[in-house]
Amino acid sequence: MTTAAAHPPAATSPAPSDRVRQVVVLVGSLVAAGAAAYGSGAFGGQAIQDAAGGALSATATPVAPDNPAFRIWSVIYLGLFVFAVYQVLPRRATNARLRATAWWVLASMVLNAAWIGVVQAGSLAGSVVVIAALLAVLSVLVVRLVRSAPDSTGQAVVLDGTIGLYTGWVSVATLANVSAALADAGVGELGLGATGWSVVVLALAAALSVAWAVFTARRRALALGIGLAMSWGLAWVAVGRFTGPLEDTTVAWAAVVASAVALVAALVAVLVRRRG
Repeated sequence: MTTAAAHPPAATSPAPSDRVRQVVVLVGSLVAAGAAAYGSGAFGGQAIQDAAGGALSATATPVAPDNPAFRIWSVIYLGLFVFAVYQVLPRRATNARLRATAWWVLASMVLNAAWIGVVQAGSLAGSVVVIAALLAVLSVLVVRLVRSAPDSTGQAVVLDGTIGLYTGWVSVATLANVSAALADAGVGELGLGATGWSVVVLALAAALSVAWAVFTARRRALALGIGLAMSWGLAWVAVGRFTGPLEDTTVAWAAVVASAVALVAALVAVLVRRRG
């Protein structure tokens, strides 16, 4: 008498939609990389810090990260490309977790490219709309990743880790983008002044980092990615305010505290969950 273990069920064959998804996501990652290069000044593009009249430069508002902070994009784009290659492998075609997330990863890459294009066109209001949509898409991705466990350490690093870094950085960038748009519109100091509002924004960033840490605690790579990226971005806000033409030590110390909160919240959430 044979057992079920002796005759495991045949693997599910990929559907045509699986192959389409794999190819389109891979191509999308290449398009996103090209848009990033264009946004950095290659191929005739204008660097983001110079576009839109410099409204998104490192010295445009007190909550703008200093220029070295943007090097994190190299890591994020590399992660997105590695993910695109990972998900296109034949044996990954029917993976349920990739089916649930890959199109959303592609949507995030398209929106990021759109954000670069909108900024190049000089529309700050448009950039706020697009980056808010990007953060919303990344939030959907985070929810889907939390709801299902990775099937391997490799998937945790390539998918969860990359989306964590991506989400953490875009969380900080969204607050900075909104602040830049308000400042450019002449309403950035409503009652509290630039320093006061900057401290409020940094407090919101710290609170958001704690919320992310609590929600993603059971997915270590995701939680740590978000915490590290937010801590990185906020630390460079501090550096920019301690030095440079837009010096503001009050904002700088607030950014230091927010950066520490983001990092510690992620570490504590992961450690507590692991012990539990």
